[in-house]
Amino acid sequence: MADWSKIEALPATKLEQLFADDADRLSRLSLGVAGIHFDFSKTHLTMDAITAFEQLARETDLAGRREAMFTGSHVNVTEDRPVEHTAERGEGLPDSVARAGAYHARMRALIDAIESDALGPVRHILHVGIGGSALGPHLLVDALGREDKRYDVAIVSNVDGIALEDVFERFDPAATLLVVASKTFTTTETMMNAESVIAWMTEHGVEDPYGRVVALTASPDKATEWGVDETRVLPFSEGVGGRYSLWSSIGFPAALALGWDAFEQLLDGAAEMDRHFRLSALHENAPALAAFADLYYTQVRHAETRAPFAYDERLRLLPSYLQQLEMESNGKGVTIEGKPVGRPTAAITWGGVGTDAQHAVFQLLHQGTHLIPVEFIAVIEAGDTLDEGHHKQLLLNAFAQGGALMKGKQVDDPARSYSGDRPSSTLLLDQCDPRTLGALIAFYEHRVFVNGVLLNINSFDQFGVELGKEMAKEAAKGGGDFDPSTNDLIKRAFG
Repeated sequence: MADWSKIEALPATKLEQLFADDADRLSRLSLGVAGIHFDFSKTHLTMDAITAFEQLARETDLAGRREAMFTGSHVNVTEDRPVEHTAERGEGLPDSVARAGAYHARMRALIDAIESDALGPVRHILHVGIGGSALGPHLLVDALGREDKRYDVAIVSNVDGIALEDVFERFDPAATLLVVASKTFTTTETMMNAESVIAWMTEHGVEDPYGRVVALTASPDKATEWGVDETRVLPFSEGVGGRYSLWSSIGFPAALALGWDAFEQLLDGAAEMDRHFRLSALHENAPALAAFADLYYTQVRHAETRAPFAYDERLRLLPSYLQQLEMESNGKGVTIEGKPVGRPTAAITWGGVGTDAQHAVFQLLHQGTHLIPVEFIAVIEAGDTLDEGHHKQLLLNAFAQGGALMKGKQVDDPARSYSGDRPSSTLLLDQCDPRTLGALIAFYEHRVFVNGVLLNINSFDQFGVELGKEMAKEAAKGGGDFDPSTNDLIKRAFG
């Protein structure tokens, strides 16, 4: 069993004192990778803390499990599967990399066919999926497609019919390509939405609506049974988990909307982060250092949440993306051996967009009673063409908020005092382009992995999402063994 005692015994030295005691603190806890500057100096990490975490990493065999992930071992032990998202960007077992390359070639060929009007005119892409099958593509298109997007793209995940009707009002059914993203091709919400899109096309005179469907799935037989022609089924490996899948054919709407070159740059950026994570020593490894800070705050300081804030409108969907990545991956209560973990696992991830969030939630961050590690994500190169004052003001707000959280302010009036010593980290991107965004997302994936290994949990299953869905299916059939409250709600809604 891993020994957490040295970590739990670390002194709670204040941040300003840590800077005062170590003139090299900034350089020790800052590094640059793939166009991203990582600054962890305003966290409570120290060299003693990093040394203690490195020892914990040896005890949990982080290096061995990292190599096992990259080389195709079945590190997803509960589902007896390899973890192959890194193979999608060329880093992994040669057979997996080759298979991913073949799937990418198939995707590119279909994109070429669509661009040449082989499927008829396409102006709109309606992508239906849920969870990782929607969050990843939505993030990519929203972040990168504001200037160069070649199609109108709508990502619909919610089974609430309002979401689809909003799109139906804007799109021409005769010029719409339906993209159905489901690993199993049985996901209830996704398939219901897909059927409704087919009905909408049919009602508006589209003669062969199934001829305008592309399927993204690890179950191609299910897609062809549903009615999709085999030539328009884009497979991906069973070893690619939903929340790690935007690198696979699940990224099809982004590749189509942004262009294949952009998609390849996305993969290249992620691969650069893969190599950094795989080859760098832990004390200069960005995902490892971030995970060490995460674990310090959850295990030593008992922080229950962490809050990323995107100080760039192009990254406004990143906090939502990270909620699934982090909480679905590490929101577990048992070890890989099936025993109780016995300590906190994932923090609750929440966040928002600066500067909006400053006028909503930062009151609690500065003066509330909760300790909440904050993460600022910002971009040096502006995404707008307005007077440069806009972007300068945005960046200065991000930097100043981090400084204010650390420094605080003491005055005679307690209501106007700030305690300070509140941690933050900053991720400063050179620009918001496909390569840098690919590296950023891969950084978060590997950070999740390190957290999972050191906690001895499996970051790659998600059984917790299944029970409620199973019970909803039973209720839809008129069955289900529910409590009095749930039975009453069903009766009130449906009679």
